[in-house]
Amino acid sequence: MSSGACVLISNVTVGVERSRVAGESPTDQLEMGDTMAWDTEATKAKILDAAVTEFAAHGPDGTTVDRISRRAGVNKERIYNYYGGKQKLFARVLWVELERVAADLPVDVDDLGKFAGRTYDYHRNHPQLSRLLRWEGLAVDMLFADGVPDEEGRTAHYRAKVEALAAGQRAGKVTDAVDADHLMFLVLSLAGWWATVPQVARMMTGADETDRDEDARRRASVVEAVRRMVLPTGRN
Repeated sequence: MSSGACVLISNVTVGVERSRVAGESPTDQLEMGDTMAWDTEATKAKILDAAVTEFAAHGPDGTTVDRISRRAGVNKERIYNYYGGKQKLFARVLWVELERVAADLPVDVDDLGKFAGRTYDYHRNHPQLSRLLRWEGLAVDMLFADGVPDEEGRTAHYRAKVEALAAGQRAGKVTDAVDADHLMFLVLSLAGWWATVPQVARMMTGADETDRDEDARRRASVVEAVRRMVLPTGRN
């Protein structure tokens, strides 16, 4: 038997004997490894949840790693180890939120009014996304020397939506009177702006999003406006 094989067997034997002395089986060790991996993912999830809340409320400039650490109940060194600091964490938070909305809201060119209504619902139930994007727009030039965090990846996210709309235009399902990129921006703005500036919506309508009748009225207006806006020329 080669010397390398002998060393390998010796190491395995020592490991097993140590486990026996400690009262652990090899299965216990595997379970401990699984638990450690699970704990890492659980810790990352706590950090992201806390970061979403803090960044949405205070922006990337007004938030500190200490605040996120306290809210998450996690040592701040973990935040640096996992995410590399506040700016990278903010970029990660935005990316995760955009992944969620992309998964929940695929573009439906057969009924863009329905898509707009579901987008309105999403922003009403998850106002943090609009707030994060608003904070980014305010702070990007001051905080991010390289520009918008992960702009290339996020551009692909939005271009996929534009291309879906363009395909609908080529199929005659959507008006081509407005370019697909501008049209998608308008659709998303109609659906999401209510959650972005709720105070303006309240001043204009005399009610806020907690009023169920007003909420239903806003949603219906978004759906109808988008359906009319995207209707191909010549259709009623």
